[in-house]
Order: sequence, then structure tokens, then C-alpha cells
Amino acid sequence: MNGNYKAIRDRKICFALVGCGRISTKHFESFQKHAEHAELVAVCDTDATALKAACASTGARGYPGLDAMLKAGGFDAVVLASPSGLHADQGIQVARSGHHIITEKPMATRWEDGKRLVKACDDAGVRLFVVKQNRRNATIQLLKRAIEERRFGRIYMVNVNVFWSRPQSYYDSAKWRGTWEFDGGAFMNQASHYVDLLDWLIGPVESVQAFTATLARNIEVEDTGVLSIKWRSGALGSMNVTMLTYPKNLEGSITILGEKGTVRIGGMAVNEIQHWQFAEPDSDDEVVKKANYETTSVYGFGHPLYYDNVISTLRGEAEAETDGREGLRSLELLIAAYVSARDGRRVSLPLEY
Repeated sequence: MNGNYKAIRDRKICFALVGCGRISTKHFESFQKHAEHAELVAVCDTDATALKAACASTGARGYPGLDAMLKAGGFDAVVLASPSGLHADQGIQVARSGHHIITEKPMATRWEDGKRLVKACDDAGVRLFVVKQNRRNATIQLLKRAIEERRFGRIYMVNVNVFWSRPQSYYDSAKWRGTWEFDGGAFMNQASHYVDLLDWLIGPVESVQAFTATLARNIEVEDTGVLSIKWRSGALGSMNVTMLTYPKNLEGSITILGEKGTVRIGGMAVNEIQHWQFAEPDSDDEVVKKANYETTSVYGFGHPLYYDNVISTLRGEAEAETDGREGLRSLELLIAAYVSARDGRRVSLPLEY
């Protein structure tokens, strides 16, 4: 991802966005907050109603599809907020047109597609950023620092819960939702950012064993799943995911049990530090309560913070924190989980040798 691109410092960085659906508003808000250095100049969507609304709210030029938008040009980077199964092919098309890419999670729904996207960006010499906004949450930043400073000592056990609710009407709202080709299930779509935390926080995974089920929704993919994990460090853990929580989203949490520390971050979307105890005191202990925040959205407030790094990187002032290869790490975990559930066996990582 180290293309010989020219840093953009003498003007605003111009962005275009593909897919004006549910998640696009988080990107629109981010551009507004970074108005000094960034500007959204173009949007596209095959849904004329969604496109019209996006143009009205942002003032960006509107296009009925990616081809037309790329042909018109006038921007530096393209945000992919389209259905997950389109990310790889759209990203490859964007890379070949010479534009940088910011893709929502997951970067692809198939392992080979993810690798194709990374290669295309390498070949074109453009940057590829994979959105992992939960990493920027204040609560998770504190936890990351505690792990890096080895405050836990040896980590023994990790548990992640994603107990959310997605009614049938959610899946019926678009034909691509709940499909293997374009969406992926509860693990790949809704819990993708939590899967990312398994590797980013705890370290390389040795193997996984998963069970998935479609218990209540009329969809191709799973609405519920459990995952057992063994890390290379020897730590053990589990992840429990369901979109069937009654009557609404309940919990997005991570609990870490270590030799010298215990932490639980819960709330609807890892927004509350509910337990924080270590054998040795640290100045971070005083800011735990300040890190908690209220949220009515499972997305949290990480997108503008994520764009701090994207913009700084494109200005030549930083390196990408979540580039394509970093994105492949969580995709590999997701694919391993699905292979395990399909084949009824433990799957070891890496997927290839």
C-alpha cells in the first residue's frame, strides 16, 4: 500500500462516495467535521430516491452509478459504502482509475476477493483504507493501551457478546440484505468490528471453532452464532452473536480476564467501562469514567476520528492505521469462522501457508 502517490497539502482532499444508504450518514457527518481539509464532491447510488436525498443533504454532485462518477472524476478518493459483496469489484475498478479507496467493513465477503482488492491497489499505487471505527472509541483506546503496557500480565480468557436486534423488516428493506453474495450474516455484517477486536487487541489467533444458525429470520445467512477461539499466546475465548435480542439492541461487550487485571467494556456498543481493575495503579485509571459515552447507535462516534488518520495519511503526515493488509486480518478470521461452521471442524490460521 506504499504507492508513489503525491501528498495533498495545498488544497482540500476531495472525496466521492458510493452507496447512499444507512451507513453513508456517518461519512457525511465526518466530512462536515473535517471541512478544513476534506470535501465531499460526488455521490452515486442506483436508488434515485436515496441519491436525491444525499445530494440535497450534502450538496455533492449525484451520479446514477460508479461508471458515470469515475468518468466525470474531480476527486482524490472514493468511499465504498455499498453492499459488502460489491466492495472488492468496485474497489478494483476505483483503484484502476487511479483513486484512493476507503471501504466500509467488511472489505470483501470472500477471502480471494479481499486479496484481489489489496493486489489491485498495490498494482495501481493507490491507498486502501478499511473502516474500523470502533478502534477509535475512547473506551477501546484505553483498553488497547492497557494491553500494550502489559497491565493484564498474561491474558487468560476473552469473551465478546453482540446481542442486537434486526427485525425481518430490516432484511426486507433491500434485496441484498441477508444474502451470502452481497451481505454475509451476523458475524460478517453486524459483528464485523467485534471480530476485528479479537486480533487487534488480543493478538494472532491460532484456531477457531464456530456454530451458526438461522433461527428466526427468513434469510440465507445466520442470525445467530457462537465462536470458540484459541490464540497463539494460549489464551482462550468465545464470541456470542445474535440479531434476535428481544425487544431491541442490548449489548456489545468485551471482557478480558488476565493474570493481573480484569476489564469489562459493555453498553450497547462497547461504550461503557463497567469493570476496570488492575494489580498496579496507572494514571489511566483516573480517566475511565470520562471515557464512557452515551450512544443510541451501534456505530458509535468513531468515524470522524477514523478520518483523522485517513486525511493525515493522504496529506503525507501519517501512515494508514488500517490499510488493506490490516483489513485482511479480520476478514481471514471471519472466513475461518464460516468454514468451521460449514464443515463442522476446527479451522487453523493462517488459512494459507
